[in-house]
Amino acid sequence: MKELPIVLKLKEELAALQQEMSQELPKRLEEARAHGDLRENAEYDAAKNRQGLVRARMAQIRDRLGELSMYDPTRIPRDRASYGSRVTVEDVDSGDEAEYRIVFPEEVESGTPTISISSPIGQALLNKAVGDEVAVQTPNGRKSIEIVELTTLHDIDE
Repeated sequence: MKELPIVLKLKEELAALQQEMSQELPKRLEEARAHGDLRENAEYDAAKNRQGLVRARMAQIRDRLGELSMYDPTRIPRDRASYGSRVTVEDVDSGDEAEYRIVFPEEVESGTPTISISSPIGQALLNKAVGDEVAVQTPNGRKSIEIVELTTLHDIDE
């Protein structure tokens, strides 16, 4: 199995930030210095602020990559919901179906069927298999949902 998708995404972001830090920001700072007095130079201030933000984000990414390096993809279950799984659930009362992809919090994208591994529904689904019924507290009250279909990260990657 390859690296986790989140690891690849974070490595790409880190590479882009490193490029910005080593090439683009030094140029912006040099151009701003050429305009004269740095005390009243908005372009210089903006470039310095951006430099600080980029450094902070790079540190966050490195920390997160360190945390994720302890997550062993070979230990992801092949028959139960876990990170990367695509899970179809059915509301026991209404019969409505929904499909979710269980991801890490930083991978959740609005308007997509992604759900955080740390959200109430994500937590309830973890380590459950097809046919399992779970109770979930939602903003609209308590719901019982049953897993009707499960595709794990292993099956998605293959």
